[in-house]
Amino acid sequence: MGHVTMNQKHFDDTTPPTIYRLPFSLLIMLLIFQLFFAACASQAELPAQVIEAYYQALTKKDLNTMISLACPEWEEQARNEYNSFGAVTTQLQGLRCQTISQEQAKARVNCQGKIIANYGNEVLEIDLSKLTFELVQQGGNWRFCGYPK
Repeated sequence: MGHVTMNQKHFDDTTPPTIYRLPFSLLIMLLIFQLFFAACASQAELPAQVIEAYYQALTKKDLNTMISLACPEWEEQARNEYNSFGAVTTQLQGLRCQTISQEQAKARVNCQGKIIANYGNEVLEIDLSKLTFELVQQGGNWRFCGYPK
């Protein structure tokens, strides 16, 4: 067992693999850049993700999530939207949102897709592409705060 044949390679425990021969400071710097760029990319899309989550919660009848994604000024309207769809069957069709502007603690989002609401005798399609959504950043989180005036 402790015997090494000529065909086996013997590695000394003090010899690091080739990948570790890069200077440690270079590895740290690469890691920092990677984290920085990942944070920038996800931050740019975060407002759009909030709107997608809000409308997914609306169609799943999840009032708590809707309120958690709304700014305090929009909470009453979130409840109204929830109540207006509460008695009907709803589904999202083709929802895709993108952040169209973002300045400091404010952002605007546009979406593609529809809410399809089945009222029994009538089917209503709400085209989300006709709306612009306004968000504000509060406590480090983006919150849906209505439609621009």
